[in-house]
Amino acid sequence: MFNNDSPWTNSRRQFLRDSGCGFGALALSAMMNSTANAAGSLAHQGIDLHATTASGLHHRPRAKNVIFLFMEGGPSHIDLFDPKPLLNELAGKPLPESFGEVITAMGESRSDLLACKRKWKQHGQAGTWVSDWLPHTASCVDDIAVIRSCWGEGINHSAGVCLMNTCSILGGRPSLGSWVNYGLGSENADLPAFVVMQDRKTSVVNGPRNWGAGFMPAEYQGVGLQQSQTPIPNLFPPAEVTAAHQAGKLDFLNQINQNFANRHPQQSELDARIASYELAFRMQANAPEAVDLSAETEQTERLYGIDDKETEVFGRLCLLSRRFVERGVRFVQLYSGSGSKWDAHKGIEGNHSSLCRATDKPVAGLLKDLKQRGMLDDTLVVWGGEFGRTPMSEQGNGRDHNPTGFTMWMAGGGIKGGQTIGATDDLGLHAVEDRMHVHDLHASILHLLGLDHMKLVYNYKGRPERPTVNEGRFFEQLVS
Repeated sequence: MFNNDSPWTNSRRQFLRDSGCGFGALALSAMMNSTANAAGSLAHQGIDLHATTASGLHHRPRAKNVIFLFMEGGPSHIDLFDPKPLLNELAGKPLPESFGEVITAMGESRSDLLACKRKWKQHGQAGTWVSDWLPHTASCVDDIAVIRSCWGEGINHSAGVCLMNTCSILGGRPSLGSWVNYGLGSENADLPAFVVMQDRKTSVVNGPRNWGAGFMPAEYQGVGLQQSQTPIPNLFPPAEVTAAHQAGKLDFLNQINQNFANRHPQQSELDARIASYELAFRMQANAPEAVDLSAETEQTERLYGIDDKETEVFGRLCLLSRRFVERGVRFVQLYSGSGSKWDAHKGIEGNHSSLCRATDKPVAGLLKDLKQRGMLDDTLVVWGGEFGRTPMSEQGNGRDHNPTGFTMWMAGGGIKGGQTIGATDDLGLHAVEDRMHVHDLHASILHLLGLDHMKLVYNYKGRPERPTVNEGRFFEQLVS
């Protein structure tokens, strides 16, 4: 029997490693490294993303980077991308009995239907419908695939945001960005592979667990940057600390940490801390240039809306996103309305008007900038929230949460633009055609990156764990 006070190790894995000159660990390693998790070994190997499956990718990728634009709180699909004429015809009347029993977050399932006050217009060669709340995004629809049939089980914000990030309404699983980091690693060893930024100091619901690594080693978690003129805090050492002095301190600290890590290999958090110190040291030489927007032209800043107080914050984050993927960061996630500000239970007109003005031009600027630089071909841009809004009213002028049918869109990264996929019912309550569950959404993102969601495996406590919890499929319509 082992204990912490014993000179012997206190885990079977460590016992095998330390016994017989480590030959026991060799056998253990061979047992654990099956072909099922071979894809995970891509991390840190500098794989050419446009190589064939012989490189270790499951298939030829269409994208090499992802920028996920997360509208936290739940944007209203029926006021943005999914017009419902019948909704206005029946406005002021209760939800028809034919829709059956409907469960809503606030329990007002039989409240009167709320009319949409938006003006709608078809845009682009395919005539994609977009409301007047998003005029700039509307100018990019020929590069966008609008998915009107998304759905999930997250009825409240905590569950919905968790599901959209981890494929589960329960906490504890790795985030999508962590799976991508695990499967592909970074193209730039001097910058994080997975970066997260929020548009305000208010924390996203669930906090850092949205970009956490769950049961995987902590090194795969996202790195949160702050919304300010200096996105990376404490990047520069004090003037009196020389590079040699700092390197010596880091070497000594790593030596202490590594000695402890060798005795406790099951504690991945310490490995991640060691790696983070080393990355931070390298970032001091490379990150300042990556986050320095002074090199951008005034024309580029206007494109993102940085010259306008109303769009400056999200515009700055979108421009930083382009600079990060340009330098090899694999997965960037931006949160608009962090703290569930898109949650329009009342006053949806004022709420969505403000948030759309703040994000519409920066998002369109990002798409246009990526395209003119030739980066949209292999950068996948995803837009959406944790759910949509109900056609029924709440408090007379707002809408409740709707996870049973909502809209997201994708652009770039091999996506066929100018198309609309799926449909909700006549009132926008339920997805009814080509339904895309959040599991399907994640499976499709991974597929576009060259990863098969059923072959990307991390063995945890004796069982193979997959990013989509063994569910989901790639939607061929996205590329055909």
